[in-house]
Amino acid sequence: MRAIVFERYGDESVLHIGEAPSPLLVDGAVRIRVRATSVNRADLLQREGHYPPPPGASTILGLECAGEIAEIARGVSGWRIGDRAMALLPGGGYAEEVVADAGSVIRIPEVLSFEEAGAIPEVFLTVFLTVFDLARAKLGETLLVHGGGSGVGTAAITLGKLAGLRVIVTVGSDEKARRCREHGADDAINYKTEDFVERARGANIILDHIGARYLARDLHALAVDGRVVIIGSMGGGSKVEVDIGSLLHKRQQIIGSTLRARSKEAKAAVLSGFVARFGDDLNAGRVRPVIHRVYPLEQAAAAHREVAGDHFGKIVLTVSS
Repeated sequence: MRAIVFERYGDESVLHIGEAPSPLLVDGAVRIRVRATSVNRADLLQREGHYPPPPGASTILGLECAGEIAEIARGVSGWRIGDRAMALLPGGGYAEEVVADAGSVIRIPEVLSFEEAGAIPEVFLTVFLTVFDLARAKLGETLLVHGGGSGVGTAAITLGKLAGLRVIVTVGSDEKARRCREHGADDAINYKTEDFVERARGANIILDHIGARYLARDLHALAVDGRVVIIGSMGGGSKVEVDIGSLLHKRQQIIGSTLRARSKEAKAAVLSGFVARFGDDLNAGRVRPVIHRVYPLEQAAAAHREVAGDHFGKIVLTVSS
């Protein structure tokens, strides 16, 4: 099968179209003929040699996909050949075929295109896991999201507003602030011209992909009984000093989370919870990604370059049949 491959770690120029063995179908899984996938920051880190796939996962990039069911293994029910499906993957999405555990596969609603569906699983399930499962968001609470113009950020705005949260985001430009407000954010703070702490003070939940550089300020902004969930360390560094006295006094929680390395059973539970909470919104088209640009799979290098630069929402790759 055709896939995006690379022989050494490096910048986006190492990526090229090539041939890779078709993945083996295993019990409890389905084979999907891929029509679309999307680029996530984790893909860039893996390409650079900083984020290896979990043991046993495909070494091909790509944490999500959308396409058609091509083969069904033993132990799988509820699917037919040709059904449209999207899947959360530990790897392998930048290819013509993937094998996905059936617990990580969702039926694509009629209202969504393959391109839209291919940009949903990783970011929306990340937001569901962190904001609603781990941080236990409640109606009327305030959610602060760093990087509001990213794929995760725009997904957090969508799910947060559907759940009745007040959503504040930080962004790097006034233009992104405007677009986040148009997408539904209640407030957007340009972190280059303003410290977010004062405007976001009293936030109940903070979703943070910056990490150590932001954590102290996150805790200053966080309310009593507040929860900060860290999902990355894009700000660099891995260590920070925390005022334990203040943390105890305000009964705050610091939660770390990744999705990729969780077991297939844990991922199936996340997916099941997401469908139970937001399935009606998904089927009605109220849950859909913001797509910045669509590239053919062969232009994966250009897509990576754009993700590393300035964009709003998700970058999608389409796979020709």
